[in-house]
Amino acid sequence: MKKGWKIFWWTVLCVLIALVVTVMAIWGREIRTLATVKSVAGNEYLYTMQYRAGYDLDDVIKKDVDTNPELLEYVISRVGKGLPIQMKSSQVADENGEMDVFNCTSFQALKADGEGFWYGRNYDYFKNPTMVTFSHPKKGYASIGVSDMSHFGYSLEKLPTKFLSRLNCLAAIYAPVDGINEKGLCTSIMALPKQASQQDTERHDVGTTIIMRLWLDRCATVSEALELLETVDVRHDASVGAGYHYMVADANGDCAIVEFDKEDGWKTMILRKDPEQNAMLVTNHLLSPKYRTDEPDIAVGNPNSKSWWRYETAKAYLDSLGGCLTFPQVQECLALVHWKDLPIPGGKVEDTQYSNVYDQQNLTLALRNWNDYETTHRFELK
Repeated sequence: MKKGWKIFWWTVLCVLIALVVTVMAIWGREIRTLATVKSVAGNEYLYTMQYRAGYDLDDVIKKDVDTNPELLEYVISRVGKGLPIQMKSSQVADENGEMDVFNCTSFQALKADGEGFWYGRNYDYFKNPTMVTFSHPKKGYASIGVSDMSHFGYSLEKLPTKFLSRLNCLAAIYAPVDGINEKGLCTSIMALPKQASQQDTERHDVGTTIIMRLWLDRCATVSEALELLETVDVRHDASVGAGYHYMVADANGDCAIVEFDKEDGWKTMILRKDPEQNAMLVTNHLLSPKYRTDEPDIAVGNPNSKSWWRYETAKAYLDSLGGCLTFPQVQECLALVHWKDLPIPGGKVEDTQYSNVYDQQNLTLALRNWNDYETTHRFELK
């Protein structure tokens, strides 16, 4: 009898070991990634993650993943490997086919207190949790990417506080809204109402944030980023009700704004920083000469977000300093155009979810979350 029980328990143990080995072989890198998800001390709505799982951008491009549902399905297929996992984004249009207001601001400025450049960025939206993702791909540059966690299903009521609830965090690698890579290249995204690029050529399609992940992983300079841009079609998810333009800037001080021409097949429109200027700025309206206007115009931007006021306010501050700023001045410039309880149509209010300052030479991020300008969270790309 005792011998029979020994055989039974040894069999159970062998099965369990085999099961663990199988699970680790299939999901080991994902499990190791999820084990790194943690909230930042003093802020339960700010998270960090060391991304250690695999991802294949060539495969994303090949599959023409260009909408939010397709992106989440793609993540599920890679992570779930056949399991019935569900993910859902909160980024959807309202009953009128329009998206809630985004009020973002980005700029590059010369350092006044050292060599190199600062990259400043306000991400204005509703109060959502934020994810700072560190990535070290085998084929590509290491980077810090910052994401609005509502893009992959989180909210103030749904947070990755337990291991299984962290699964959606794996989508963050595909959904940066700003970031910096090891070469000092920075990028960020700003929303434009009803300006969803629908480029349609023989090239493969990439979605709203995938182009940013490509820049962070594969580009060291603005010139390289613009060359990469010409190899794919950028397609924004039209169901969201908003389009976007981008800023990309490198450690050498080159900076560009990427926009799309809705009247000419969504062809790319590029604005490069004047070499004689120390700073370049963008908010939530088109700046390309074909569409640029000094008066708020719903056809080219977002008057509800006070985009023109924010642009002029930040520009005046940058100009007053000759585009040459200290770190506190970069933070002050962002503070001048931040929002707290901004009323918008529909009875909602909006806030600055976070203010970021990237040091393009020292590869650091200084983040202030939810208008808490007394607290700066610092991260370093190592």
